[in-house]
Order: sequence, then C-alpha cells, then structure tokens
Amino acid sequence: MGKIDTITKDYMKKNSVFADAFNYFIYGGRQIIDPEKLQELDTTEIAVPFGSENEVAVQKFRDLLKTATLMADDKAAYLILGVENESSVRYAEPVKTILYDSLQYSKQVQQTAARHREAKDRKGHNNGEFLSGFYREDKLTPVITLVILFSSEEWDGPKTLHEMMSTQDPEILNCAADYRLNLIEPAAMSTEDLARLRSSLRAVLGFIKYSNDGDALDAFLASESSLRSLDVEAARVIKMCAKTEIEFDENAEVIDVCKAEQQIKEKIRLETLCEGIKNVMDFFHVTVEEAMKVMKVSAEDQAVLKKMI
Repeated sequence: MGKIDTITKDYMKKNSVFADAFNYFIYGGRQIIDPEKLQELDTTEIAVPFGSENEVAVQKFRDLLKTATLMADDKAAYLILGVENESSVRYAEPVKTILYDSLQYSKQVQQTAARHREAKDRKGHNNGEFLSGFYREDKLTPVITLVILFSSEEWDGPKTLHEMMSTQDPEILNCAADYRLNLIEPAAMSTEDLARLRSSLRAVLGFIKYSNDGDALDAFLASESSLRSLDVEAARVIKMCAKTEIEFDENAEVIDVCKAEQQIKEKIRLETLCEGIKNVMDFFHVTVEEAMKVMKVSAEDQAVLKKMI
C-alpha cells in the first residue's frame, strides 16, 4: 500500500468523515447516517460462489467497510457501506467495485446458509431453498460502495460497466447487466456541493479541487474558516493529494492550513526575488546592496534576503 493510500485510508476511517461522505452522496447532506452507529467490518472479502464447498474461494481486500444502522418509519434499517479511495483515475473501477459488492453479497448468502445449517431448520422448505441455503423469506443487506477521487483531475474513465463494453449496441446492452459507480470527484463538485459536507472533508476536497488554480484557491482559503484549525489527518491528505509543500507540526492537534499555504507563497516570492538579485549582480557586476537598490527591494525584505544570498 502506497503512502497516499495509507493516509487517505486513515483519514476516511474516522466515523465522522465516513458518515459525512455518505450523507452527502446518498442524502444530499441531510444527517441521516449517525457516525456513532457505524461499526467497522473486516475489509477482507472472501466468498465461495453459490456457497459450494467444491468451488475455489475468491479473496479481495477493500479500503474500508462499515455497517450503518438507520431509522426509517420507526423501523431499523441496515446498510453495509464501503469506501474505495483513489489518488488517480482507475479505468477498470466499475469492474473492481462490482467484484467487491458481489463478494459481499455472496458472503451474506454463505452466512445465511450457515445459520440455517446450525439451526437445522429445513422443515417446511423445498429442495431449492435447502440446496442454496437461502430461503424464500431471507433478505440481503444493501451494499453501497463509494469511490472517492483524491485528485484535482477530472474522472475521464468509465463510470458504468456498459461504458467498458466493446459494443454499444443498445439491444445487446439491454441484456447485459450494468453497474454504476458511486463517485465523488472534487473537480465536478460545485460550491453548493461542497457546502453540503459537514466535516473536514469539505475543506479537504475543496482544497484539492482548487489546488491548480491560484486565484480560486486563494478565494477558497479566505472563505473556508475550517482550514484555519484543521485536524492533522486532514492536513496530511491535503499535503499529499494536492501536492502542496505546506509544512506543519505532525504532533499538533490542529493545523492552520491557510497560514502554512501563505508561508509557502512567501517562500516562493523571496526565492524568486533572491534569484533576480543574483542575476542583476552577475550581469552588472554590482554588490548585493546595489542590486537590491536597482530592484527597489524593501528594507524589510533586504534583511531576509541578505541571509539567503
């Protein structure tokens, strides 16, 4: 697992951030999924097709997987939620995620069959139910996988399984099962979309979105107050995924990303000015003081630049 993968996984593992992503994507920002009611699951997906012991087991590893308990019409509803973090576009992502979801559903069938075997409750059920281990009244828990792109690039890869097919004949595609990605990509998010996020994920995805547009980033830094006291896990994601050179104390509880970003800009400004002074000195064969005078360097900058040259 690469460093970016580790950092984004550690960040998204936080229940507050995990729930925020799904509340945004499923419910448009309404606070339906309670972070305190999320339970982490083993991310290892192992399944034997159709529950047959004679088949070869398939094993895959998700990034994150949690169960969620919701209340709908005064009744408890259950979901299994998975997150796949990507630092760049993956052009086979629909196949990857459909495999994870299929393995999870297959696992549920296996677990249901195991419960029936243990309970020895075959009585009243036909051979088809007995052979599959899944009875007529049994139900599956919905599995929703959300792909989050931690990059400013646009997702130019397929977003459905049909888009990956070698033919686009509608009659053929009508008979071939499709699968749609649930995707969050910062580049496609509007200001209104970002506003629907309630956790530090808003600051993280916003910073990534505008990271290649200096003016837009400055405006976002000025408007997003949470960037002045961001948790260190979120700051790590910004530093790595937005490819910024911000520096901060890894042991600090909160990071002022705005200040760190301004420090970078100031460093770049001074380095550029320093390079200009050196060029003047070399071209005109003058001293540092004379070169600074030619370039009309302020007294405040002069004190700093003399230590750099």
